[in-house]
Parts: sequence; C-alpha cells; structure tokens
Amino acid sequence: MKTLLTICLCSLAFALTSLAQSPASPQTSPPSAPAISPGAAGPANPAAPAQLPATTTVPQQPGAPGTTLNPAAESPAAAGASPAAAAGSPSPAATAAASPAAAAGPWGGAVGSNWLIDKFHRGGPVMWPILIVSIIALTVVIERCFWWGGRWFRRDPKRIEKVFTAIENSDTAEASRLSRGSRDPVLRMMWNGLNHQHASLQGALQVAAGIEIKRAGRFLVVMDTLVTLAPLLGLLGTVTGLIRSFSFLGNEELAVQAVTGGIAEALIATACGLGIAIFSLVPFNFFTSRVSNLEFELQTAATNLEVMLGAQTAAREMEITGGTPAAGKGASI
Repeated sequence: MKTLLTICLCSLAFALTSLAQSPASPQTSPPSAPAISPGAAGPANPAAPAQLPATTTVPQQPGAPGTTLNPAAESPAAAGASPAAAAGSPSPAATAAASPAAAAGPWGGAVGSNWLIDKFHRGGPVMWPILIVSIIALTVVIERCFWWGGRWFRRDPKRIEKVFTAIENSDTAEASRLSRGSRDPVLRMMWNGLNHQHASLQGALQVAAGIEIKRAGRFLVVMDTLVTLAPLLGLLGTVTGLIRSFSFLGNEELAVQAVTGGIAEALIATACGLGIAIFSLVPFNFFTSRVSNLEFELQTAATNLEVMLGAQTAAREMEITGGTPAAGKGASI
C-alpha cells in the first residue's frame, strides 16, 4: 500500500509539473516595413487619387538652367533592385495568417495556456483540500482494484470441491492438507476451522471469516468519508466564493471583474467537489457489493463445513456407543 501510494503521488506530481510548464511561444520578429519604390507606389492602392508626375525640379543654378531629374532615368541596377526588394518583403496578409498559428502553439490554446492550473487557482483556497481528497480517492481506488484483481486470480473453486469431497469421505487430514497454504479466503477459513475442530469449530470459523471480511473491506470507510466530504468541500467553496463576490457590492465603484471572479470560484469548487464524489461513489458501491458476495461465500462454506463435520461426529459417536441407547430405553420400560 505504501509503495502504491508513493507511485500515485509521484505520478500526480509529474502530471502537475508537466502542466505547469507552459510551452514557449515561438518568437516572431515584427515584419519590417516594405521598401516601396516610387514606381510601385502607384498600383499599390487603386482607389487612391492619381499621384503627381514623379519628376523633381532642381532649382536653377548658374550654368544649368531648367535642369530636371527623372527617377526613371536612373541607373538600371537601382531600378531593378526595387522590384526585388518589394517581392522579398512579406505581405501583411501572409503575416496576419501566420500569427494565429504561431500563437496557438503545438498543443492548442487551452493546454498551452495552462487551463487546468488556471482553473485550480481561480477555485480559491478550498481547492487545496479538494486536491488532497482527490489524491486519496484515486490511491484507494487503484489499491482496491489491484487487491480485487488478485482476489479474482486467487480463487480456487475446484480445490474447494476437493476439500468438501475429502470431508465427505471422512478424511479430514486430506482436507486439511488441501486447504493448507492456499491464498483463497474461503480455503484459509476452512483450514483454520479444520485445525480447531476439536476445540471450537464455530468460533474458529467466525474468527477466520471476520479476518477475511475485514481484509476485503479495507479502506471502504475512507471511501465512504470521501464521498460525503467532497461535496461538502465544494459547498464550502461555493459559500466562500459568494462571500467574496458580495464583499465587492458595497463599494462605490462596482468591480465587475472581482464579482465574476468570486462567482467563478464558487462554481469551480462545486464542480470539483461533485466530480470527486461521483468518481468515488461508483467504485465504493462496486467494492461494497464484492465484500457482500465474499461474506456470503464464507458463510456458505462455513455452514457446509459445520454440517458435514457435525454429521461425521454424530456417526462416530453412534459407532462408539453401539446399542447403549436401546438398552437404556428397555430398562426404563
């Protein structure tokens, strides 16, 4: 049990740690402003008014009257570089399309933003005892599943039939030998009764059956307590959340975010408490029914053993006494 509890706690801690580590969002550098050449500025926006002719008039200087510069007459290398620079710069549509995919991350928005951890913190301080209750419930359910799984493999109905056959044949030594060292609860109880049949058969059977039933019903009290405690903790979280919400209503400026945060705390705590109770209730009822079935099997086997050993004891006494009871009756007459 201690080993199983340690494994469960380590697994839960690893899961919480993995959830707490949010995936690093990819660093995307902001797109640089595209270099727009004077020749490409015109067709970029068809709805824009017509631009003035791309000519630049240099003030007249002595010796160069009316000198006019035309950008189209520049060097071919510079003119050819402008379309290449415009084609190499990313377009705004492509940048906008790539932004949501990069922000979502590989696991999506819910897990990537630590949805579970965020809800846990928003549930308030009551979430910590609810977390402890959930860990205990999970540990008990796993331990009981392993125990009843082993109990299923330990069943040996054929060996029980052989023991009853040996007792019916008045071979109690063989019956004791067959039931010795078995891991079946019914056979263990029968072996205890056969070894103490001369002292107190019924008392030995009752003690052995009580030990087996107690072993099978271990931690059922814990599960029953958790089924009742989890909704109460959720109700406590509801009360504390509503108290927190109404505490902001007396202020002059109503903090809407604070009020909704208190309501969210109440709902999250209630949902977690009910979820743990539902999760624990189904295994609790199942294990309780299994304990009842085992108790019935033990009672049936103990009754059969008492009846068979009682019949053998009565037959042995009749063989020893012979005709004594008949002689006594004749004398009394």
